[in-house]
Amino acid sequence: MQNLIVRLANAQIKQQERVILDGVNFNIAPGEFIYLIGRTGSGKSSLLKTLYADLPLAAGKGMVAGFDLHLTDRKTIPGLRRKLGIVFQAFNLLEDRSVAENLDFVLRATGWRGKKKKKNRIDEVLQVTDLAGKNDKMPYELSGGERQRVAIARALLNRPQLIIADEPTGNLDPETGDDIMLLLRRLAKDQDTAVLFATHDYRILENFPARIVRCHNGRVMDEEDLPV
Repeated sequence: MQNLIVRLANAQIKQQERVILDGVNFNIAPGEFIYLIGRTGSGKSSLLKTLYADLPLAAGKGMVAGFDLHLTDRKTIPGLRRKLGIVFQAFNLLEDRSVAENLDFVLRATGWRGKKKKKNRIDEVLQVTDLAGKNDKMPYELSGGERQRVAIARALLNRPQLIIADEPTGNLDPETGDDIMLLLRRLAKDQDTAVLFATHDYRILENFPARIVRCHNGRVMDEEDLPV
């Protein structure tokens, strides 16, 4: 149990004074791929924001990538987020910079030094995300699937222990969305990077089974533990 990347025990998550989720017991192990589902307003985004310290943990215990969520502050949050890769539905690329420049921007912001070292890491993550040779492409020259792959490459730069993917296929057609999901599952397996994949797309869940965690009635439960 010591090597768990996420460990929440009897956790409570609030938005302002309103309790969103309560009694949360939730673990993620290295290399695990997990779907996070639930209706709009069920608390999925609040749970994700708590994991990357955008929302404070209201009560209970919470450890993420070796960081105690109760002890995170402006000084420690950047260190926590370097252990995480975050991928959103919107690609959030810098439209006036090439693929390589988008990635270099993140490396510089997170303390990487050395032109060759940065170039090698950029080439590595582009290779892994099937974007080799796209370094000089501008975002507007890429398809939606390629843009999301750039966002995933960006999330991989600092070798995260956990990728948090919040509706990463929401802006993509089904075939392209499947490709992105399969890429993330491959990364979980090959790089021992855990992936928490929030989605509304039940077709993906049916076609590509994995552990499912559901936000429901203020709780977080493994699908197999829900009453029939």
